Amino acid sequence: MNILFLSIGRLDNINNRGIYTDLLRELRGRGHNIYVCCGRPKREGLPTECVVEDGVTFVRTRTGNLTESNKIEKGIATLMLEGQFKAAIKKYLSNVKFDLVLYSTPPITLKGVVEFVKKRDNAKTYLLLKDIFPQNAVDIGLMGKKSIIYKYFRSKEKAFYKLSDYIGCMSPSNIRFLLKHNDYIDASKVEECPNSIEPIEIHRTKEEKIETRNKYNIPTDRLAFVFGGNLGKIQAIDYLVEVMRSNKNNDKIYFVVIGSGNQEWILDKYIKEEKPTNILKLKTLPKDDYERLAASCDVGLIITDKRFTIPNFPSRLLSYLQESMPVLCATDTSCDSGVIAEKGGFGYGCISDSVEAFNSLIEKYESEEDRIRMGQNGYKYLLEHYTVKRAADIILKHF
Repeated sequence: MNILFLSIGRLDNINNRGIYTDLLRELRGRGHNIYVCCGRPKREGLPTECVVEDGVTFVRTRTGNLTESNKIEKGIATLMLEGQFKAAIKKYLSNVKFDLVLYSTPPITLKGVVEFVKKRDNAKTYLLLKDIFPQNAVDIGLMGKKSIIYKYFRSKEKAFYKLSDYIGCMSPSNIRFLLKHNDYIDASKVEECPNSIEPIEIHRTKEEKIETRNKYNIPTDRLAFVFGGNLGKIQAIDYLVEVMRSNKNNDKIYFVVIGSGNQEWILDKYIKEEKPTNILKLKTLPKDDYERLAASCDVGLIITDKRFTIPNFPSRLLSYLQESMPVLCATDTSCDSGVIAEKGGFGYGCISDSVEAFNSLIEKYESEEDRIRMGQNGYKYLLEHYTVKRAADIILKHF
Protein backbone atom coordinates (compact mmCIF):
# COMPACT_ATOMS: atom_id res chain seq x y z
CA MET A 1 0.00 0.00 0.00
CA ASN A 2 0.90 3.64 -0.35
CA ILE A 3 0.58 5.12 3.15
CA LEU A 4 0.55 8.85 3.89
CA PHE A 5 1.36 9.89 7.45
CA LEU A 6 0.49 13.43 8.51
CA SER A 7 2.25 15.13 11.40
CA ILE A 8 2.64 18.76 12.43
CA GLY A 9 5.75 17.78 14.36
CA ARG A 10 9.25 17.48 12.98
CA LEU A 11 10.29 14.05 11.75
CA ASP A 12 13.95 14.62 11.05
CA ASN A 13 15.03 11.00 10.80
CA ILE A 14 12.99 7.85 10.31
CA ASN A 15 15.59 5.96 12.35
CA ASN A 16 15.03 8.03 15.48
CA ARG A 17 13.18 6.22 18.24
CA GLY A 18 9.64 7.37 18.92
CA ILE A 19 6.04 6.21 18.82
CA TYR A 20 5.53 7.43 15.23
CA THR A 21 8.92 6.71 13.67
CA ASP A 22 8.95 3.21 15.19
CA LEU A 23 5.52 2.49 13.72
CA LEU A 24 6.44 3.86 10.30
CA ARG A 25 9.59 1.70 10.20
CA GLU A 26 7.48 -1.34 11.03
CA LEU A 27 5.08 -0.54 8.20
CA ARG A 28 7.99 0.09 5.84
CA GLY A 29 9.48 -3.25 6.86
CA ARG A 30 6.28 -4.98 5.81
CA GLY A 31 6.70 -3.74 2.28
CA HIS A 32 4.49 -0.65 2.30
CA ASN A 33 5.50 2.63 0.67
CA ILE A 34 5.67 5.33 3.33
CA TYR A 35 5.17 9.04 2.66
CA VAL A 36 5.40 11.61 5.45
CA CYS A 37 4.02 15.13 5.28
CA CYS A 38 5.32 16.94 8.35
CA GLY A 39 5.87 20.45 9.66
CA ARG A 40 8.93 22.66 9.43
CA PRO A 41 8.65 25.89 11.48
CA LYS A 42 9.52 29.09 9.65
CA ARG A 43 12.07 30.07 12.31
CA GLU A 44 14.40 27.52 10.70
CA GLY A 45 14.47 29.65 7.56
CA LEU A 46 14.09 26.63 5.27
CA PRO A 47 11.58 26.14 2.44
CA THR A 48 9.14 23.31 1.87
CA GLU A 49 10.97 20.38 0.27
CA CYS A 50 10.48 16.79 -0.80
CA VAL A 51 13.29 14.30 -0.10
CA VAL A 52 13.67 10.52 0.03
CA GLU A 53 15.58 9.23 3.04
CA ASP A 54 16.04 5.57 3.99
CA GLY A 55 13.23 4.50 1.70
CA VAL A 56 10.72 7.02 3.09
CA THR A 57 9.50 10.08 1.17
CA PHE A 58 9.38 13.21 3.34
CA VAL A 59 7.50 16.36 2.39
CA ARG A 60 8.74 18.82 5.00
CA THR A 61 6.27 21.66 4.90
CA ARG A 62 7.13 25.20 5.94
CA THR A 63 4.62 26.30 8.57
CA GLY A 64 4.30 29.04 11.13
CA ASN A 65 5.92 28.70 14.54
CA LEU A 66 3.62 26.31 16.39
CA THR A 67 5.88 26.03 19.42
CA GLU A 68 7.94 28.51 21.43
CA SER A 69 5.60 31.29 20.27
CA ASN A 70 2.91 33.46 21.83
CA LYS A 71 -0.77 32.50 21.73
CA ILE A 72 -1.62 34.77 18.82
CA GLU A 73 1.26 33.57 16.64
CA LYS A 74 0.52 29.94 17.51
CA GLY A 75 -3.18 30.41 16.78
CA ILE A 76 -2.54 31.92 13.35
CA ALA A 77 0.02 29.22 12.54
CA THR A 78 -2.47 26.51 13.51
CA LEU A 79 -5.20 27.93 11.31
CA MET A 80 -2.82 28.13 8.32
CA LEU A 81 -1.70 24.50 8.56
CA GLU A 82 -4.49 23.08 6.44
CA GLY A 83 -3.74 25.22 3.40
CA GLN A 84 0.02 24.75 3.71
CA PHE A 85 -0.19 20.95 3.90
CA LYS A 86 -2.67 20.71 1.02
CA ALA A 87 -0.47 22.90 -1.17
CA ALA A 88 2.60 20.75 -0.40
CA ILE A 89 0.77 17.51 -1.19
CA LYS A 90 -0.60 18.92 -4.45
CA LYS A 91 2.87 20.08 -5.49
CA TYR A 92 4.96 17.06 -4.52
CA LEU A 93 2.60 14.08 -4.25
CA SER A 94 0.09 14.69 -7.03
CA ASN A 95 1.15 11.51 -8.85
CA VAL A 96 0.84 9.22 -5.82
CA LYS A 97 -2.46 7.43 -5.18
CA PHE A 98 -2.73 6.74 -1.47
CA ASP A 99 -4.47 3.70 -0.03
CA LEU A 100 -4.28 4.81 3.60
CA VAL A 101 -3.99 8.15 5.36
CA LEU A 102 -2.63 7.81 8.89
CA TYR A 103 -2.71 10.77 11.26
CA SER A 104 -2.89 11.68 14.92
CA THR A 105 -4.32 14.37 17.14
CA PRO A 106 -3.33 17.09 17.74
CA PRO A 107 -4.24 19.00 15.67
CA ILE A 108 -7.82 18.58 14.47
CA THR A 109 -7.20 21.43 12.04
CA LEU A 110 -5.71 18.97 9.52
CA LYS A 111 -9.23 17.73 8.83
CA GLY A 112 -9.31 19.42 5.42
CA VAL A 113 -6.05 17.74 4.40
CA VAL A 114 -7.32 14.27 5.30
CA GLU A 115 -10.60 15.00 3.50
CA PHE A 116 -8.77 16.18 0.38
CA VAL A 117 -6.62 13.03 0.05
CA LYS A 118 -9.49 10.72 0.95
CA LYS A 119 -11.71 12.18 -1.76
CA ARG A 120 -8.94 12.45 -4.34
CA ASP A 121 -7.65 8.90 -3.97
CA ASN A 122 -10.62 7.08 -2.41
CA ALA A 123 -8.23 6.33 0.45
CA LYS A 124 -9.10 4.84 3.83
CA THR A 125 -8.38 6.99 6.87
CA TYR A 126 -7.10 5.98 10.29
CA LEU A 127 -6.97 8.37 13.25
CA LEU A 128 -4.51 7.67 16.06
CA LEU A 129 -6.32 9.50 18.85
CA LYS A 130 -3.64 10.87 21.18
CA ASP A 131 -5.38 14.00 22.38
CA ILE A 132 -9.03 14.94 22.91
CA PHE A 133 -9.26 18.61 22.03
CA PRO A 134 -10.86 21.05 22.80
CA GLN A 135 -12.13 19.33 25.99
CA ASN A 136 -8.59 19.09 27.39
CA ALA A 137 -8.29 22.88 27.08
CA VAL A 138 -11.61 23.32 28.87
CA ASP A 139 -10.48 21.05 31.71
CA ILE A 140 -7.49 23.20 32.59
CA GLY A 141 -9.27 26.51 32.10
CA LEU A 142 -7.81 27.62 28.77
CA MET A 143 -11.25 28.12 27.23
CA GLY A 144 -14.90 27.95 28.23
CA LYS A 145 -17.54 25.66 26.77
CA LYS A 146 -19.72 28.62 25.85
CA SER A 147 -16.95 30.42 23.99
CA ILE A 148 -16.95 30.84 20.21
CA ILE A 149 -13.45 29.36 20.09
CA TYR A 150 -14.62 26.18 21.83
CA LYS A 151 -17.63 25.80 19.52
CA TYR A 152 -15.42 26.28 16.47
CA PHE A 153 -12.92 23.61 17.50
CA ARG A 154 -15.64 21.27 18.74
CA SER A 155 -17.28 21.36 15.31
CA LYS A 156 -13.89 20.59 13.76
CA GLU A 157 -13.43 17.69 16.19
CA LYS A 158 -16.81 16.16 15.32
CA ALA A 159 -16.10 16.46 11.60
CA PHE A 160 -12.69 14.82 12.13
CA TYR A 161 -14.26 11.80 13.84
CA LYS A 162 -16.92 11.46 11.15
CA LEU A 163 -14.26 11.65 8.43
CA SER A 164 -12.15 8.88 9.98
CA ASP A 165 -12.89 5.36 8.81
CA TYR A 166 -11.17 3.95 11.89
CA ILE A 167 -10.20 5.48 15.24
CA GLY A 168 -7.45 3.92 17.34
CA CYS A 169 -7.59 4.90 21.03
CA MET A 170 -4.75 4.66 23.54
CA SER A 171 -6.58 2.73 26.26
CA PRO A 172 -9.99 1.31 27.27
CA SER A 173 -10.81 4.55 29.11
CA ASN A 174 -10.17 6.50 25.90
CA ILE A 175 -12.68 4.35 24.06
CA ARG A 176 -15.34 4.74 26.73
CA PHE A 177 -14.89 8.51 26.90
CA LEU A 178 -14.96 8.96 23.13
CA LEU A 179 -18.17 6.98 22.64
CA LYS A 180 -19.90 8.46 25.69
CA HIS A 181 -19.38 12.04 24.55
CA ASN A 182 -19.80 11.42 20.82
CA ASP A 183 -22.78 9.12 20.47
CA TYR A 184 -22.97 9.73 16.71
CA ILE A 185 -19.76 7.70 16.21
CA ASP A 186 -20.19 4.15 14.98
CA ALA A 187 -18.67 2.07 17.79
CA SER A 188 -17.55 -0.59 15.31
CA LYS A 189 -14.90 1.73 13.90
CA VAL A 190 -13.35 2.49 17.30
CA GLU A 191 -10.68 0.20 18.73
CA GLU A 192 -7.73 0.16 21.10
CA CYS A 193 -4.48 0.98 19.32
CA PRO A 194 -2.16 2.09 22.12
CA ASN A 195 1.06 4.06 22.10
CA SER A 196 3.73 1.65 20.94
CA ILE A 197 7.46 1.37 20.35
CA GLU A 198 9.97 -1.01 18.83
CA PRO A 199 11.42 -2.59 21.99
CA ILE A 200 15.16 -2.88 22.33
CA GLU A 201 17.00 -4.96 24.89
CA ILE A 202 18.76 -2.76 27.44
CA HIS A 203 21.20 -4.21 29.93
CA ARG A 204 22.37 -1.67 32.48
CA THR A 205 24.36 -3.10 35.33
CA LYS A 206 24.01 -1.97 38.93
CA GLU A 207 27.56 -0.64 38.72
CA GLU A 208 26.68 1.49 35.67
CA LYS A 209 23.68 2.95 37.47
CA ILE A 210 25.78 3.81 40.51
CA GLU A 211 28.39 5.44 38.26
CA THR A 212 25.67 7.58 36.63
CA ARG A 213 24.27 8.61 40.01
CA ASN A 214 27.72 9.59 41.22
CA LYS A 215 28.18 11.70 38.08
CA TYR A 216 25.10 13.77 38.98
CA ASN A 217 25.66 13.64 42.75
CA ILE A 218 22.52 11.61 43.38
CA PRO A 219 22.82 9.65 46.64
CA THR A 220 23.02 5.94 45.91
CA ASP A 221 21.32 5.00 49.18
CA ARG A 222 18.09 6.87 48.46
CA LEU A 223 14.93 5.86 46.61
CA ALA A 224 15.09 8.04 43.49
CA PHE A 225 11.94 9.10 41.62
CA VAL A 226 12.38 10.46 38.09
CA PHE A 227 10.06 12.73 36.14
CA GLY A 228 11.09 13.55 32.59
CA GLY A 229 9.67 15.43 29.63
CA ASN A 230 7.36 18.39 29.27
CA LEU A 231 6.66 20.48 32.35
CA GLY A 232 3.31 21.94 31.40
CA LYS A 233 -0.24 22.30 32.69
CA ILE A 234 -1.08 18.71 31.80
CA GLN A 235 1.70 17.42 34.07
CA ALA A 236 0.43 19.14 37.26
CA ILE A 237 3.78 20.63 38.25
CA ASP A 238 2.12 22.42 41.17
CA TYR A 239 1.08 19.03 42.56
CA LEU A 240 4.58 17.63 42.03
CA VAL A 241 6.02 20.56 43.98
CA GLU A 242 3.60 19.92 46.86
CA VAL A 243 4.73 16.29 46.94
CA MET A 244 8.36 17.45 47.02
CA ARG A 245 7.65 19.99 49.75
CA SER A 246 6.01 17.33 51.92
CA ASN A 247 9.17 15.22 51.55
CA LYS A 248 11.66 18.05 51.90
CA ASN A 249 13.10 16.56 55.08
CA ASN A 250 12.75 12.93 54.04
CA ASP A 251 16.31 11.66 53.80
CA LYS A 252 15.21 8.35 52.26
CA ILE A 253 14.02 9.65 48.90
CA TYR A 254 15.28 11.85 46.09
CA PHE A 255 13.61 13.51 43.09
CA VAL A 256 15.10 13.92 39.62
CA VAL A 257 13.30 16.19 37.15
CA ILE A 258 14.52 16.54 33.56
CA GLY A 259 12.68 18.81 31.17
CA SER A 260 11.16 22.20 30.50
CA GLY A 261 7.80 23.79 29.79
CA ASN A 262 5.46 26.65 30.59
CA GLN A 263 4.96 25.49 34.18
CA GLU A 264 8.66 25.00 34.83
CA TRP A 265 8.73 28.28 36.75
CA ILE A 266 6.70 26.72 39.58
CA LEU A 267 9.43 24.18 40.27
CA ASP A 268 12.21 26.73 39.76
CA LYS A 269 10.56 29.09 42.25
CA TYR A 270 10.29 26.33 44.86
CA ILE A 271 13.93 25.34 44.46
CA LYS A 272 15.15 28.95 44.58
CA GLU A 273 13.10 29.98 47.60
CA GLU A 274 13.13 26.83 49.75
CA LYS A 275 16.44 25.28 48.65
CA PRO A 276 15.53 21.60 49.06
CA THR A 277 18.51 19.25 49.16
CA ASN A 278 16.82 16.16 47.72
CA ILE A 279 16.07 17.41 44.21
CA LEU A 280 18.07 17.44 40.97
CA LYS A 281 16.49 19.57 38.27
CA LEU A 282 17.96 19.67 34.75
CA LYS A 283 16.49 21.57 31.85
CA THR A 284 17.70 19.36 29.05
CA LEU A 285 20.13 16.56 28.22
CA PRO A 286 21.22 14.72 25.06
CA LYS A 287 18.90 11.74 24.51
CA ASP A 288 21.44 9.07 25.49
CA ASP A 289 22.46 10.95 28.63
CA TYR A 290 18.82 11.47 29.56
CA GLU A 291 18.06 7.77 29.21
CA ARG A 292 21.09 6.76 31.28
CA LEU A 293 20.19 9.21 34.04
CA ALA A 294 16.52 8.20 34.09
CA ALA A 295 17.47 4.52 34.16
CA SER A 296 19.76 5.07 37.15
CA CYS A 297 16.70 6.07 39.19
CA ASP A 298 14.37 3.61 40.88
CA VAL A 299 10.81 4.67 40.02
CA GLY A 300 9.32 6.51 37.03
CA LEU A 301 6.64 9.11 37.72
CA ILE A 302 3.47 9.60 35.67
CA ILE A 303 1.54 12.70 36.76
CA THR A 304 -1.49 14.42 35.21
CA ASP A 305 -3.63 17.33 36.37
CA LYS A 306 -6.51 16.29 38.64
CA ARG A 307 -8.92 18.51 36.69
CA PHE A 308 -8.83 16.44 33.55
CA THR A 309 -12.04 14.70 32.55
CA ILE A 310 -10.38 13.26 29.44
CA PRO A 311 -8.29 10.09 29.86
CA ASN A 312 -4.66 10.97 29.15
CA PHE A 313 -2.16 8.16 28.65
CA PRO A 314 1.36 9.65 28.73
CA SER A 315 3.78 8.06 26.27
CA ARG A 316 6.62 8.39 28.80
CA LEU A 317 5.21 5.26 30.42
CA LEU A 318 6.73 3.24 27.58
CA SER A 319 10.19 4.66 28.30
CA TYR A 320 9.97 3.49 31.90
CA LEU A 321 8.77 0.02 30.89
CA GLN A 322 11.57 -0.17 28.30
CA GLU A 323 14.07 0.34 31.11
CA SER A 324 12.33 -2.25 33.32
CA MET A 325 11.42 0.45 35.83
CA PRO A 326 8.38 0.37 38.12
CA VAL A 327 6.06 3.37 37.88
CA LEU A 328 4.02 5.49 40.26
CA CYS A 329 1.01 7.10 38.59
CA ALA A 330 -0.60 10.13 40.24
CA THR A 331 -3.33 11.08 37.79
CA ASP A 332 -6.81 12.40 37.23
CA THR A 333 -9.76 10.07 37.78
CA SER A 334 -10.25 9.50 34.04
CA CYS A 335 -6.72 8.28 33.37
CA ASP A 336 -6.36 4.51 33.61
CA SER A 337 -2.56 4.24 33.59
CA GLY A 338 -2.50 3.57 37.35
CA VAL A 339 -5.16 0.88 37.03
CA ILE A 340 -3.22 -0.75 34.19
CA ALA A 341 0.04 -0.53 36.17
CA GLU A 342 -1.51 -2.30 39.15
CA LYS A 343 -3.17 -4.89 36.93
CA GLY A 344 0.12 -5.55 35.14
CA GLY A 345 2.06 -5.68 38.41
CA PHE A 346 4.50 -2.92 37.46
CA GLY A 347 3.38 -0.08 39.69
CA TYR A 348 0.69 1.67 41.69
CA GLY A 349 -1.62 4.59 41.22
CA CYS A 350 -3.40 7.36 43.11
CA ILE A 351 -5.36 10.49 42.29
CA SER A 352 -3.36 13.71 41.97
CA ASP A 353 -5.56 15.61 44.40
CA SER A 354 -3.86 14.18 47.49
CA VAL A 355 -0.23 14.44 48.55
CA GLU A 356 -0.97 11.98 51.35
CA ALA A 357 -2.12 9.38 48.82
CA PHE A 358 1.17 9.74 46.94
CA ASN A 359 3.23 9.47 50.11
CA SER A 360 1.35 6.39 51.24
CA LEU A 361 2.56 4.58 48.11
CA ILE A 362 6.26 5.32 48.64
CA GLU A 363 6.80 2.41 51.01
CA LYS A 364 5.63 -0.01 48.30
CA TYR A 365 8.84 0.76 46.39
CA GLU A 366 11.32 0.55 49.27
CA SER A 367 12.25 -3.09 48.66
CA GLU A 368 14.81 -3.52 45.89
CA GLU A 369 13.52 -7.04 45.33
CA ASP A 370 9.98 -5.72 44.79
CA ARG A 371 11.25 -3.03 42.42
CA ILE A 372 13.11 -5.59 40.32
CA ARG A 373 10.00 -7.77 40.17
CA MET A 374 7.80 -4.83 39.14
CA GLY A 375 10.35 -3.75 36.52
CA GLN A 376 10.41 -7.22 35.01
CA ASN A 377 6.62 -7.29 34.95
CA GLY A 378 6.62 -3.93 33.21
CA TYR A 379 8.97 -5.03 30.46
CA LYS A 380 6.90 -8.16 29.92
CA TYR A 381 3.75 -6.02 29.74
CA LEU A 382 5.44 -3.80 27.17
CA LEU A 383 6.25 -6.77 24.95
CA GLU A 384 2.69 -8.06 25.19
CA HIS A 385 0.78 -4.81 24.70
CA TYR A 386 2.84 -1.85 23.47
CA THR A 387 4.93 -2.97 20.50
CA VAL A 388 4.71 -1.47 17.02
CA LYS A 389 4.29 -5.01 15.69
CA ARG A 390 1.00 -5.25 17.58
CA ALA A 391 -0.04 -1.73 16.58
CA ALA A 392 0.68 -2.45 12.92
CA ASP A 393 -1.34 -5.67 13.12
CA ILE A 394 -4.28 -3.72 14.55
CA ILE A 395 -4.16 -1.12 11.78
CA LEU A 396 -3.46 -3.43 8.87
CA LYS A 397 -6.17 -5.97 9.71
CA HIS A 398 -8.60 -3.55 8.09
CA PHE A 399 -6.78 -3.76 4.76
